[in-house]
Amino acid sequence: MSLQPTVLVIADDAEFSRQVAGRWQAERRVPNFTVLSGDVWARGGGDTFQLAIVGPMRAELFSRILGTLAPAGPVILIADDAVTAQQTRSEFPRVLVLRQHEGWLDTLILLAGELLRRVEAQGRAARAEAAQAAMKRNALLGQFVLEMRHNLNNALTSVLGNSELLLLAPGAMGATERAQVATIRNMGVRMHEILQRFSSLEKELSIADPEADSEWRGHMEATAS
Repeated sequence: MSLQPTVLVIADDAEFSRQVAGRWQAERRVPNFTVLSGDVWARGGGDTFQLAIVGPMRAELFSRILGTLAPAGPVILIADDAVTAQQTRSEFPRVLVLRQHEGWLDTLILLAGELLRRVEAQGRAARAEAAQAAMKRNALLGQFVLEMRHNLNNALTSVLGNSELLLLAPGAMGATERAQVATIRNMGVRMHEILQRFSSLEKELSIADPEADSEWRGHMEATAS
């Protein structure tokens, strides 16, 4: 289940923000809205957003606000004159510019919906890549453990064998030393049991591998779609 996106609306005209939010209520999917004036954003910025919509405001704030917003995500500017539209396209080519003509609200909602779907798809793809990278790291770690298992078994054989010989030697140690050697032997036995469990898991995974690989591929495809 995807998280509800947040749309940031920045405008000095409160009616503009109400129009945008009100028109979006007619759609099937309605995002969260963060509404700020140009002065408030310029002073302190705002929360994380998936899409920014910039409406009418004082001309001296445009460059400052768009310069902050453009690198953070998709931005749509609603321009009320051709000069502002042309200036924005020249200075901020990544910002999408719409003229405030008749029917601009419908065009805005259509374009904004497509942008949000693109952002959502990119987020799913990024999460799928991160999950795949994590699985690869875990697989490499597991492979390393399995490769080192034989060396560990050899070392444990020596530890267990020598501790058993010491415990069998009558009068070779005092009670305290004997208890310490017994602890070494017991911990060695536990480590041996853990390594045996690795061997058992390796066999189980080799049997289940075709089915697990099929399920993993299906999960990755569903996540990225």
